[in-house]
Amino acid sequence: MNAIIGEKLGMTQIFDEENRAIPVTAVKAGPVVVTQIKRPATDGYSAIQIAFKELAADKAGRPATGHFAKAGVAPHRHLIEVKVEDAEAFELGQQITIADVLEAGQKADITGISKGKGFAGSMKRHNFKGQGASHGAHKVHRAPGAIGACATPARVFKGKRMPGRMGGEQVTMMNIEVIRVDTERNLVLLAGAVPGPKGSIVVLREAVKANG
Repeated sequence: MNAIIGEKLGMTQIFDEENRAIPVTAVKAGPVVVTQIKRPATDGYSAIQIAFKELAADKAGRPATGHFAKAGVAPHRHLIEVKVEDAEAFELGQQITIADVLEAGQKADITGISKGKGFAGSMKRHNFKGQGASHGAHKVHRAPGAIGACATPARVFKGKRMPGRMGGEQVTMMNIEVIRVDTERNLVLLAGAVPGPKGSIVVLREAVKANG
């Protein structure tokens, strides 16, 4: 098993053996339960579906209620699918904890939804320098400038860096060091920041490029 779902609790700091302050992000990771098993014979690949954060039965829709009932578990709020080498090693309703996935000293890849910042201009969104603020320049200091070409190609290319919605996108940070793992409280401390605001859902995976 190489992935687990968690909830970002916030940031704090700890001190190492040399009394250096290390900023860390606290994540409540798991426990999760197996709600579906995908097998090569029936689905063409090996994977399991895991669920996190139990949900009140009256708040789950009828399709979701039936899906969880088939697995013999209570409804949960969050679901992801994780590829595994041997799906037969898992069973429906099996509980997976952070101790089964990560340990202190490992590297992890963290996926989450970044903080939404609403509509932003090109300077904030793309780190543009802006235009001159003197020598006759009118109120164009934060404007992006010209965006088009001449008669050829007579259009604006797709992907042009312009003002627009900023944040609120899926972001994966790679090779984040796991500082501590508290198996009793299902807590993990990760070095530095991870995507998303407090209370957001993140997915923790074993780093795929930990060895370069």
